[in-house]
Amino acid sequence: MKQLYDDVSLRTSILTTRAYSTSFSLGILLLSPEVRKPVYAIYGFVRLADEIVDSFDGYDKRTLLKDFKNETFDAINKEISLNPILNSFQHVVRKYTIDLTLISTFFESMEMDLEKTIYTPEDFKQYILGSAEVVGLMCLQVFTGGNSHYYNELKDSAMCLGAAFQKVNFLRDLKDDYQLLGRAYFPNVDMEDFSYSSKRQIESEIEEDFKVALEGIKKLPATSKGGVYLAYVYYRSLFTKIKKLKPEKVLSQRIRINNGKKLGLMVNSFLECKLNLL
Repeated sequence: MKQLYDDVSLRTSILTTRAYSTSFSLGILLLSPEVRKPVYAIYGFVRLADEIVDSFDGYDKRTLLKDFKNETFDAINKEISLNPILNSFQHVVRKYTIDLTLISTFFESMEMDLEKTIYTPEDFKQYILGSAEVVGLMCLQVFTGGNSHYYNELKDSAMCLGAAFQKVNFLRDLKDDYQLLGRAYFPNVDMEDFSYSSKRQIESEIEEDFKVALEGIKKLPATSKGGVYLAYVYYRSLFTKIKKLKPEKVLSQRIRINNGKKLGLMVNSFLECKLNLL
């Protein structure tokens, strides 16, 4: 039965999410069941593309990404794929009428990672849009159930939340991105002389993104508010830890929040949502 294959496909997306991201996995657990599964499918899809450009050294990354892109749109058109991740993703795209432009924009940013090492302000803006903001919009389409008025009202907040997450990730991974992958995402920042002023400027931008994002989170339906708020709280906690560190410390190690701390944040976030304390 096809349903069995679809179930296996979704379980593959869930397994991928849990293997690659403890924080997002915890956040997804606080989503209502009806939106939890589609978000797993979206994350699995995004994760696979990201792995191609970041991890598949020694392979023809450009061809692999091109093939994956073609297979993605082919899966959507045919309403099936033998790639379980793409099979579960295409179900979500069709069910929630996710704009295919968002998917194309996402792939444009993945393609940038194949060739760019130094990002101009324009490059950085485009990369953030495709790698993070459109992913937030895909999830928002699920959270709002295809309600265009609701979606448009929360669109800016969803994009800011995605941007904040990505910029925090860049700070967290500064060492590996620069030293191992040779990438410098933040424009006009000298990685050989990463200063307090550069760090504060980046942090100021992230603070503004978080501020706009929180206003949108407060307006989300109960089915998604708890999970999204937990992801917000986790990243705020990571961001707060990074802000306390000297620039040279950020550039010398990958900053983490331990799993015990994450569980504590999960409990607190759950209570704040239940008691309407946001």
